[in-house]
Amino acid sequence: QVQLVESGGGLVQAGGSLRLSCAASGRTFSAYFMGWFRQAPGKEREFVAAINWSGGSTHYADSVKGRFTISRDNAKNTLYLQMNSLNPEDTAVYYCAARLRPYYGDYYVRSRLDYEYDYWGQGTQVTVSS
Repeated sequence: QVQLVESGGGLVQAGGSLRLSCAASGRTFSAYFMGWFRQAPGKEREFVAAINWSGGSTHYADSVKGRFTISRDNAKNTLYLQMNSLNPEDTAVYYCAARLRPYYGDYYVRSRLDYEYDYWGQGTQVTVSS
């Protein structure tokens, strides 16, 4: 069993920054890939960013590209999301997720799909005021 716990959310003014963390415990932090998703009120959960096991491959939703950076520290069993130039449209609950099962096919395609993930955190609220 794997537990994922997000932290770092909060209230920030437009243009500000936040850094989210996702601490993993319960098993070796050997996820094939990990991701961040978000869900705004009244909207479906959407992909934000993903990173592969080594951290050498990352990709982002167009809406956050150039503003957000995903990273992981396998020694600390922690996933991060650095969010800069925040705007009110970024307001949502942010979730981290991990894929521990082996997979075949395109990492870039699979890691954008929430059903490809095995474990999820409880979420952390990010609110951006205008």
